[in-house]
Amino acid sequence: MESSLVNKTRTVINVFVFLLTSVLMIPSSHSLPLSKGDRLQVSIPNEKYFAGVYQVNQDGALEIPFLGSVSVIGLEPYEVQQQLSDLLIDRGFFPAGKLQLTVEMLKWSPIQVSVSGEVYQPGLILINNREESGADVNISREAQQVTGDFPLGRFLTNAIRSAGGVLPTADIEQIIVKRGELETIVDLSGVFTGEAVEDIPLISGDRIIVPAKDFVQPQLVRPSAITPPGIKVFMSNLTIPANSNATSAIGNQQEGITFPYGARFSQAVVAANCAGGIPDTNASRSAILVRVDPLTGETSVTERKVEELLRNNNDDADNPFLMNRDGVVCYDSKVTSTRDVFRTIADILSPLNPLLIFRNIFR
Repeated sequence: MESSLVNKTRTVINVFVFLLTSVLMIPSSHSLPLSKGDRLQVSIPNEKYFAGVYQVNQDGALEIPFLGSVSVIGLEPYEVQQQLSDLLIDRGFFPAGKLQLTVEMLKWSPIQVSVSGEVYQPGLILINNREESGADVNISREAQQVTGDFPLGRFLTNAIRSAGGVLPTADIEQIIVKRGELETIVDLSGVFTGEAVEDIPLISGDRIIVPAKDFVQPQLVRPSAITPPGIKVFMSNLTIPANSNATSAIGNQQEGITFPYGARFSQAVVAANCAGGIPDTNASRSAILVRVDPLTGETSVTERKVEELLRNNNDDADNPFLMNRDGVVCYDSKVTSTRDVFRTIADILSPLNPLLIFRNIFR
């Protein structure tokens, strides 16, 4: 009796495990869908008419001999495999239960998607362009045709990062992905908290919209999968405490000076050698942050006393985050300015300066 009960219990457990395993083996609703330009291989044992390498055309279809145009855009590889098998059986090319057809991915193509809303560089972007990045350099032609290609660049986070990354005002919990008439809301807050993120794959023509919040979120101003790794800032410090940009190590580079994303106004002032030196003459120096809005073209200017900026920098308004292509300019204190004025007057009036005497004679 006990033996029979144990056997029945084991049978129930085995059936439960089988059902659970079957559910887990069902492909995810966010697996990798096909897009225009994708290349795949159809294999059928001992068959030469239908087997071969196919590429999804501009219309999002495969041109299969004797089957014509088969639409596959947005489908996952296992769905394409099932669709081709059904067509070949329904049209009488193979008997039911005898067809052994497999579909294997060879190469995922670059795709174009549009990104709008709270990102630094909204517009139409090309992602997964590995030829441009040199990802396939020095790889043999045969090796590039192996199956199992993984298009890391065709995911949502990469598209947002390729658009410059999200602004501090972005609502990253309500990001919208539109595919035709379908609309999906995606929460990417886990990028910053370390929780699981549903980074969905994209196809050509997808639209990504990043909504806005009414306030700045400081936690979004740091390098991440959806923010820029660094920014370029232009800086100028022409006189005291450094006598030139060269000695200040802030030479006028064409693309500015690199700062990690999340750096603040006070850190740029320190990097520009605007702080330090003799307190009586340098403590009252001032610094200006110049920012041009990339969307409106409007210029805003923020001026702060250097010493106050360094000692009281807990307020985001007083010590704002640096943004790409900001300008930081340092001005000397009144003591230094007055001293330089008297130096200039002394140089002009000095009778011991031969150069000035020679110049005055010819005047």
